[in-house]
Amino acid sequence: MLFGRLLRSFLKRGELTVIDADGITHRFGDPHLGPAVSIRLHDRALHRRLFFNPRLGIGEAYMDGTLTVENGTVYDLLDLIGLNTGTGTLNALDRWVTRARMLWQRRRTNNVPGRSRRNVAHHYDISGDIYDLFLCADRQYTCAYHPTPDVTLEQAQQAKKTHIAAKLLLEPGQRILDMGCGWGGLSLYLAEVADVDVTGVTLSEEQHALANQRARDRGLQDRVRFELCDYRAVEGRFDRIAAIGILEHVGTPHYNHFFKNIGRLLTDDGVALMHTISHMDEPYPTNPWLDKYIFPGGYCPALSELVPAIERANLWVTDIEILRLHYAHTLRHWRERFMANRDESARIYDERFCRMWEFYLAGCEMVFRRQGHMNAQIQVAKSVDAVPLTRDYMVDWERQHLGVSTDARGQLKSVG
Repeated sequence: MLFGRLLRSFLKRGELTVIDADGITHRFGDPHLGPAVSIRLHDRALHRRLFFNPRLGIGEAYMDGTLTVENGTVYDLLDLIGLNTGTGTLNALDRWVTRARMLWQRRRTNNVPGRSRRNVAHHYDISGDIYDLFLCADRQYTCAYHPTPDVTLEQAQQAKKTHIAAKLLLEPGQRILDMGCGWGGLSLYLAEVADVDVTGVTLSEEQHALANQRARDRGLQDRVRFELCDYRAVEGRFDRIAAIGILEHVGTPHYNHFFKNIGRLLTDDGVALMHTISHMDEPYPTNPWLDKYIFPGGYCPALSELVPAIERANLWVTDIEILRLHYAHTLRHWRERFMANRDESARIYDERFCRMWEFYLAGCEMVFRRQGHMNAQIQVAKSVDAVPLTRDYMVDWERQHLGVSTDARGQLKSVG
């Protein structure tokens, strides 16, 4: 079996049992050095296909049901692979393919406005009922902040909003831009907790409609508004900018323009905070399965790609914080909630969609645990004295506001 040659080249810790399409059992690795997982291949074409293109083929085979997990779960399978590969590649062929994809990266992520709109619609304009199956009630869809690993998803997402707000140095009456606002949860929180005026922008029609409805429901439409708008088309000046989870959709050719745009929109004493997926190693192409089925045009930038663009925009980097494993904990919550509601997901769409979404959540959790992915929060300013000289202001604000609680819908109940 050709696929076996690939497995034998890298799988040393733990054991993977493969029952091929002819019913023959193959074992790879050492069960004494890690977990044991068994899979079955139902199509002989997979023997060859998984050897030449495993990063795309495993996900597609699982979606189509031609690869099933006999012992364990798809997360166990992906975690076993991640345990053995870490931040490296599978073999010499995989290294060559990875380099070739990196050369193609700029063209693949040339997310001009029309392409950006299509990419966003592909993921975010599906049925909103799907997101209610695994997100918190506030529909926070970025990495949560875990003061301890055992907090609930709701507590961690509330802590994330508080952590971001602490870094924005909010004062009543400030104008805030929430760039890539999602369903509006952060915008509404900032307006309620700090009495600021917020403009949120998104390219998703579903997010735009729900965010504005939420603002009306809370009586905040005079201080919070959401616009269906590309971040490049925003006009005006803002005291603070929050760009949470948008850099993954900007694309490598556009980092210079993105940060110059940040400088254009900020007041002279303004502060901006970026919150993005990154990784601890050199620039690396997006997984081809994730690019094809989940986030077309998506790319997680390395810090070595972002910092030079910030420098060229003549902005000060005033703070960088690396959140290690926070997204792994977040994705574990999402995956467990999705699997607990899997039957409802199948009712909304179908079994293939369920397998696709399970593979997405499991694979993403694995790369944050095993393959060097992380989250970075980067604070920038136009002026050298826009923020205090020490980080005490962040800690003080956060401690003051961690007592904020929310109801079941994510709406603020108390402050202090």
